[in-house]
Amino acid sequence: MKAIVTNGYGGADNLRLLDVPQPKVGPDQVLVRVKAAGVNPVDWKIAAGGLDGMMYVHFPLIPGWDAAGVVEELGADTPEFSVGDEVLGYVRRDEVGHGTYAEYIAAPARTLARKPAALGFREAAALPLAGLTALRSLDRVGAGDGETVLIHGGAGGVGSLGVQLAVLRGARVIATASERNHEFLRSLGAEPVTYGDGLADRVREIAPDGVDAALDFAGGGAVHVSREVLKDAARSASIADGDVQKLGGQVVWVRPDAAGLAQLAELAAAGKLTVHVDAALPLADAAEAFRRSESGRTRGKLVLDVP
Repeated sequence: MKAIVTNGYGGADNLRLLDVPQPKVGPDQVLVRVKAAGVNPVDWKIAAGGLDGMMYVHFPLIPGWDAAGVVEELGADTPEFSVGDEVLGYVRRDEVGHGTYAEYIAAPARTLARKPAALGFREAAALPLAGLTALRSLDRVGAGDGETVLIHGGAGGVGSLGVQLAVLRGARVIATASERNHEFLRSLGAEPVTYGDGLADRVREIAPDGVDAALDFAGGGAVHVSREVLKDAARSASIADGDVQKLGGQVVWVRPDAAGLAQLAELAAAGKLTVHVDAALPLADAAEAFRRSESGRTRGKLVLDVP
């Protein structure tokens, strides 16, 4: 099968489209023919060695944790699925090596959910990691009806879904982004503010009494701004800055969650949650996808089409 491979830590230039063996299918796994793979910042961070102190990484490495496709083969004990099922998954294992930038993946059943027919493969591949991260973050801070939530990085893959999920819960959302993304945030139901110096003051202009919860999907010191405007320091979470714990908040690291993924997929299929795909590139252009993701200027998500 064809897959994107890197043989050592490095940047986008290390990626190659190669022929590799099709994966073996374990007893609790299904073989998925990948139609689209989601691109996330964690993919290029792993490939560059940024998570070496946290996770075992095996080379040759196939990047990627997000995928949507069709079940082609069942493991010995996978009654949840049938051959021909369309699925999406956050296919993360404890060790990194066999990722989703490939024609086929052997996916643990616990990482998958059925893809609703009304949800396209590209949107389905863009949803898992970002959607589950946003969902877990909101659950951790307890954001709910009638509360004001500050979201840093509101126009990105996680942030754009977090904004919508918070609005669906009845929250008022203030979200940071560059000015070019303000209209996009308004379309999602958020009140946009420009990030950078003076952010805390700009947030106070909108919410003079402070905010009830804050989610950092951007890094760059955003957790310190959150602390300035939060009513309760414990209701802060970050996926990008460990300093949040020193300030009384929580670090979020998303987990595979089939039930949560099914919930997100149904919301998207029903038109209640928009998965914004900024661009879809061919699998062979994974290096370009890495570069675009690294730029930090992506609105929503990038995906790879797998032929």
